[in-house]
Parts: sequence; C-alpha cells; structure tokens
Amino acid sequence: MHTSKTQNAARIILGAFLTFAGISHLTFNRSVFLAQVPQWLPVDPDVTVILSGIVEISLGLALIFAVRYKKWVGITAAVFFVLVFPGNVAQYVNKVNAFGLNTDNARLIRLFFQPILIIWALWSTNVLTKRN
Repeated sequence: MHTSKTQNAARIILGAFLTFAGISHLTFNRSVFLAQVPQWLPVDPDVTVILSGIVEISLGLALIFAVRYKKWVGITAAVFFVLVFPGNVAQYVNKVNAFGLNTDNARLIRLFFQPILIIWALWSTNVLTKRN
C-alpha cells in the first residue's frame, strides 16, 4: 500500500527531527544527553550518547531517503523509541533537569510523548495499515 501525502510529510518531519537530535547528541547538546544516561546502564555514558546519536542520524536519514524500505525503517525507529524510553524514565526518577524539563510534572508529561513517537514512526511508514 502507498502512503498518503500526509504520511509522507510526517515521515520526512520525523526523519528531520531524528537527524537533528542525532547531530545534537554529537555536538551542542552532548552534556545534556550525558546527564540522561541511566546510571545502571553497563556502557560508558559517552559511548552511549555517541552511539545513540549515530543511530538517530541513520534512522532520520533512512526515514527521509530510504523510501523503498520505509516500513522496515519505521519498525526500526519504533523499536529505537522503545529502547531509549528507560532513559526518559531515569530522567524522571532521578530528577535530572534537561531540555527545560526542570519539574517532576514536566518530566512525567514527557513520558507520555514516547508512545506518540512510536505511533508516528509506524503510521507515517504505513506499518499500521492492514493489507488487503
């Protein structure tokens, strides 16, 4: 099935968002992302930030340009959003101020946006459409 113009626009916007976020992991927001890496993660926080930035850039560019594989990229992006969710939870639990999230309520509200990103990745790549 083909994606609609709205789905294509949403896919490209999500791809641009991920690409920008990945670049920010590696450059100007690196210290902010370092603060969000859960302490229990058995990987060096700097390596975690670098690798997640590379993955975000790759997924973002794939969402924009790998149209032939958009369903697989959409599924991969959704899985990525699930995998980074513990970092968001850790930010809430550990009361880490980052990205203007400097209250418990703000950090809690952010947690509810992760399912939106998952659905966005799946919907914009037509994964949620039933086959005829």
